[in-house]
Amino acid sequence: MNKRRWALDFVLLLTALCWILPYLWMTLTSFKTLPEIVRDPTALLPQRLDFSAYGAVVEAMPLGRYFLNTTLMALLIAGLQIGVALPAGFALAKLDFRGRALAFGLVIATLLIPAQVRFVPVFSTLAELGLINSMTALVLPFGVSAFGTFLIRQALASVPDSIIEAARMDGAKEWYIVYRLLPPILKPTLVSFFLFSFVYHWNDYFWPLVMTTDDQVRTLPLGIALLREQGTGVRWHIVMAGNVLLSLPALAVFAVAQKHLIRAVSRG
Repeated sequence: MNKRRWALDFVLLLTALCWILPYLWMTLTSFKTLPEIVRDPTALLPQRLDFSAYGAVVEAMPLGRYFLNTTLMALLIAGLQIGVALPAGFALAKLDFRGRALAFGLVIATLLIPAQVRFVPVFSTLAELGLINSMTALVLPFGVSAFGTFLIRQALASVPDSIIEAARMDGAKEWYIVYRLLPPILKPTLVSFFLFSFVYHWNDYFWPLVMTTDDQVRTLPLGIALLREQGTGVRWHIVMAGNVLLSLPALAVFAVAQKHLIRAVSRG
């Protein structure tokens, strides 16, 4: 039994290293100078800690504005998705109406359609409305999440109907049940979905690239990508420093929400 446990721990350690080492290499590279990187690109440890790359990132872009735009976009999308997915998942899980199975099938079917396929009609519609280069254009197309609806519907399937019926007998309205009664019960699921949505849209590059034209609502991933185009050649230490800064908020959100994520996975 101990040998099997040691073998399992060894496999898990190797798996963790496969994920950690690239990030560790990126972080350590950000503390190197460009001549040092060119001389020995595969060296793990820098000769000395050099913070000039982080100063160059701050000088190369309006970092505060990009950070604020990205945070606002990711929070608005996650909040809007949860606000819509709660009643949608509730209806699909707890309400008895004609066509419920068909509606749920359509929700599942939309998961198979990549966002890039919908790009042209959505872009054309927003352009006609004059919303290009606005926060509305970055948030509105992602306000409804089929994955969030599916996730909440599945979580609600395990919630006893007696809880909802008791609330109705006490005079609770449907909106109260959806937005006040159920969220504490679904907290692990909601936090897990918030984490998924926030991290996904925080790192999104494609949609901000096509919907923004200047620094007004440009996001941090796009700004970091533009670092490669400045000057002659790729200044890898600056690019790595930018990516470290890009990853820190997502890591912080995950660190805060990880216990709820583990609880949701264990419950599933």
